[in-house]
Amino acid sequence: MFSALLGLGVATAASAAGYQSMAPTGQWYGRTFTGLERGSKQIALTYDDGPNDPHTLRLLEVLARHDVHATFFMIGRYVRQRPDIVREVAWAGHVIGNHTMTHPLLIFESAAQTRMELMDCRAALTDAVGEHSNLFRPPFGGRRPATLRITCELGLETIMWYVSGYDWKAPPAAQVERKVAAQIRGGDVILLHDGGHRAIGADRGQTVIATDKLIRRYKDEGFEFVTVTQMMDAL
Repeated sequence: MFSALLGLGVATAASAAGYQSMAPTGQWYGRTFTGLERGSKQIALTYDDGPNDPHTLRLLEVLARHDVHATFFMIGRYVRQRPDIVREVAWAGHVIGNHTMTHPLLIFESAAQTRMELMDCRAALTDAVGEHSNLFRPPFGGRRPATLRITCELGLETIMWYVSGYDWKAPPAAQVERKVAAQIRGGDVILLHDGGHRAIGADRGQTVIATDKLIRRYKDEGFEFVTVTQMMDAL
């Protein structure tokens, strides 16, 4: 009986540990930023997996039309391929963050490989635009204690999210909007995608449309759209 209970306890602990390594709001393995206290009137739009042709540029047009600034977490190998798009994002006043060089699931990577992924992406961004933010988002949200220790050593702030549009499989814009609306309570960091981690060219047209609808909807409700950097400054 005792051994069965012990086995159950170990299995439960392992399951919880696995959940915490991927859960956007999990804090077991170290502090990450997911947003402000619920009820704030600020919202931060974030976009992963760019730069992506042509959808990052189309997204910039929507954001400019609404005078909204967002935060873009970019994959280094795409930055190397399309530094021109990265410069357009920077020139438009958006915040650019590190999303690793090749988008691996870091919970399975060695400390040395994790460090290389972060440093190579940082170098690619620096070559493209010079100075940029110290923000980092782990691919798939995956991290473990070593991951967060290395990000801290490199002076990076790990940014997760509270709200997701679940848009990586390119669902219709109305579905993305519904997913976001079901979760927003204010003070939220929202996860969306302007690219895809497998290759440049992922279709993110529906995310662009959803972005336009979300900005219109929540500006009408009195929310202010800010960058993650601005949101963190409000703490």
